[in-house]
Amino acid sequence: MREVAIVGIGLSRWGEVWDASLRSLWTEAALAALADAGVDTVDSITVGCMSPGLFVGQEHLGALLADELGMPGVPATRVESACASGGVALKAAFAEVASGMADIVLASGVEKMTDVSGDECTAALATAADAELEVFHGASFPGLYAMMARAHMERYGTTREQLAMVAVKNHKHGSMNPRAQYRQEITIKDVLRSAKVADPLNVLDCSPITDGAAAVILAELSVARKLAKGRPVVKITGIGHATDAIALHSRPDMTSIPATTKAAQRAFAMAGKGPQDVHFVELHDCFTIAEIVVLESLGLCAPGEGGKQAESGRTALGGALPVNVSGGLKSKGHPVGATGIAQMVELATQLRGQAEKRQVAKARVGLAQNMGGTGASTVVTVVEVAS
Repeated sequence: MREVAIVGIGLSRWGEVWDASLRSLWTEAALAALADAGVDTVDSITVGCMSPGLFVGQEHLGALLADELGMPGVPATRVESACASGGVALKAAFAEVASGMADIVLASGVEKMTDVSGDECTAALATAADAELEVFHGASFPGLYAMMARAHMERYGTTREQLAMVAVKNHKHGSMNPRAQYRQEITIKDVLRSAKVADPLNVLDCSPITDGAAAVILAELSVARKLAKGRPVVKITGIGHATDAIALHSRPDMTSIPATTKAAQRAFAMAGKGPQDVHFVELHDCFTIAEIVVLESLGLCAPGEGGKQAESGRTALGGALPVNVSGGLKSKGHPVGATGIAQMVELATQLRGQAEKRQVAKARVGLAQNMGGTGASTVVTVVEVAS
């Protein structure tokens, strides 16, 4: 298997982008990544996107977007795995380069979510849950994650204030990210006083609805070294993927995410590393409780200790293990198909030393965790500076 590196990164505008379409947002990110890599063509394209048919009435994205980019004829594939679509698109692109099928691949993600009403958006997102066993009975993702939060609070003593501290931390990080959708800082009181969504979760415990796209250019390591132009070469050294029952109640424990644990074990084994080797993390904080449970499931803290991480300052910028220094889904935004790729953009930015105010000191190894639904699909990726 060949070694694979990230040679180009790009983001579109993120937020409620009324003056852009899905195709124009995606092209904006793709062109930025191509320019950053210094290439004008690729061998293949992958596109992570969860529900373009429901959000904008468009399927068949591979061919559409390759043509939009001015690359008709290049093989292009749309990848879907709910909110993990971007992570799985990255895995598919990685496999093409690692196997020798391609030397340079554009891995991307996109979602245009604000062109429909709130109810229509909720219905589209609900397709990532179990339609018969959850959605039919009225379950929504805020409700499902609220159940996880209640179970964690009951078992481990996690407090409502600790949940709020995750949001406060990530908004603090997002205030330093000019690409973040919400760049204002918030307080614990702000979180606790915000509108109730599903007890114990309030509006400020939830990630927003977002339009946006992200792209990375992957290349075989020797090609990457030629394209580096003096920048550190950022290498993907481990990638793991796992699935689980979609329905939350079908799992034996609501306080952990086994697919995340399995994916992490596979990624660490491939990279020849362990949790102790990670310098910073971008993880899937779709709700504040998700960050707490994911930290435990990744093995980055003991079960039941996740609630204490933001409270202690360990996961803040400057702490022992900075988490979501981009602002995470909570502050940066969550265009569901793009999130997994955007995490890789942040990891590469950090490892290049280009993150400015939010730069993690002496960062050499980063980890990304991207998941779909309540964790029924997870991709974990380990990235480091090549020697």
